[in-house]
Amino acid sequence: MKVPRYDYHSQFERWDEFMVELSAMIVDGHYVLSGEVAEFEHAFAAYLGCSFVVGVNTGTDALLCSLKTLGLQPEDEVITQANTFNATVAAICLAGLKPVLIDADEDSFLMDADQALAEMGSRTRVLLPVHLYGKPTPMRELLRECAKRGVELIEDAAQAHGARIEGRRVGTFGVLGCFSFHPSKNFAAAGDGGAIATNRPDLQERLAALRALGQAGQNNHVHVGYNTKLDSIQAKVLSWKLPALDRWNEQRRSIARSYRERLSDLPLKFQRWDEGEEHVFHLFVIRTAERDPLLKYLLSNGIDAVVRYPVPIHLQPAFSHWGWREGQFPVAEALARELLCLPIRPNLTITEVEYVTDCIRSFFKGGAINRDYSIPQKQGAP
Repeated sequence: MKVPRYDYHSQFERWDEFMVELSAMIVDGHYVLSGEVAEFEHAFAAYLGCSFVVGVNTGTDALLCSLKTLGLQPEDEVITQANTFNATVAAICLAGLKPVLIDADEDSFLMDADQALAEMGSRTRVLLPVHLYGKPTPMRELLRECAKRGVELIEDAAQAHGARIEGRRVGTFGVLGCFSFHPSKNFAAAGDGGAIATNRPDLQERLAALRALGQAGQNNHVHVGYNTKLDSIQAKVLSWKLPALDRWNEQRRSIARSYRERLSDLPLKFQRWDEGEEHVFHLFVIRTAERDPLLKYLLSNGIDAVVRYPVPIHLQPAFSHWGWREGQFPVAEALARELLCLPIRPNLTITEVEYVTDCIRSFFKGGAINRDYSIPQKQGAP
C-alpha cells in the first residue's frame, strides 16, 4: 500500500469550471497585480478578520518585507526560535538585523516563552514566534510583555493558515502576520506565494510600495523596494481554494485525533494540544528516540513520512558566523533528532490511517527496531 503526503487533484473541486475561469484570465492578460490579486487580498483579509492583506512572492519575502517596513536599524535584535525553518532566520539576516535564538518548549515544540522574555534587552526590537506545525503559539503573555517593553511582535504563520486562539485567527495578533502558500502548506498555491496581514493602514501602504520596487504610483519610487508581487494566477488558485480551507483543517484535526488514539499506547510523544486553540496540523509530528530507523521502516512500506528540520538553525553552516554552538539549545537539538512527520492531508482515509499506525505498531512490537534500518537519504525541500 502507498500512502502519499500530497494529493493536489483533490484540492480542485469543480475542476472544469475553474479551468474555464483560469483560461479566460490568461487570454485576457491578467498577469501582474491584477484584479485577481486584489480580490484574493480582500477575501483573505476577511477570512483572517484583519483590515489588510498584501500579497507577495513567497513566505520568505513576507517575513523580509515585514521586517524592512518597520524602519529598523542595522544590528537591531529580533528574537525567534532555534527550531524553525531556515527562512525565518534568513529573513532576519537579509534585513540586516541580528537574530537572537531561544530554545523550544519540551511539550508544545514551540518557542519557550519564558526564555524569550528573559532574552529581551535594550536592542530587542522584534519578537518573531513561529506557529510551528499548525499549532498556535500562545499570544497573551507575549503581547502584554512586548507592549510593556516597546517591542513589535511579528507572527510567522507560514504553517498555520486558519489556526485560532479563542476564536481569533493567528496572523492577526501581532503588528504583522506572515503567510506562505508553498505547495506543501494547508493552503497551497500551484507554486510559490506569500502574504502579509496587518491592521495598520500605514504599514499596508508601505508594504504595497515595497513589494513593487518601492513605487507609489508609476515611476514614483519612494522606497528602495523589491520585486515580490503575488502572481495573479496563484491568487486565482488561492481564491478558488479559500472557501474549503476550514473544512480541510477540520478534516486534518479529525485525522490527528485518529493518529493519537491509535498510537497512544506506544513509546511516542505528541505535540501538546491546548484547550482554546484550533490546531490545523500542517504536520502531524511524533517524537521518538528511534526516529531514523522508524522512518526507514515506514518508507520501505510505502508510507511517505518525512523529517523536517533535521539540523536546527544554530548548527546550519549558513549561520555559523553568529557563533552559536552545539548544546546551546538542547531541546531544539533533541527535536531535530527525534521528530518524525506522518502523512496528513484532508482526504487521508481511515484505511490509510490504519495502515500507517499498524506499521508503526509493527515496528515497535514486532522486532523491526532491531533490524538494519540506517538513516535515509536527505529529504526534499519543505
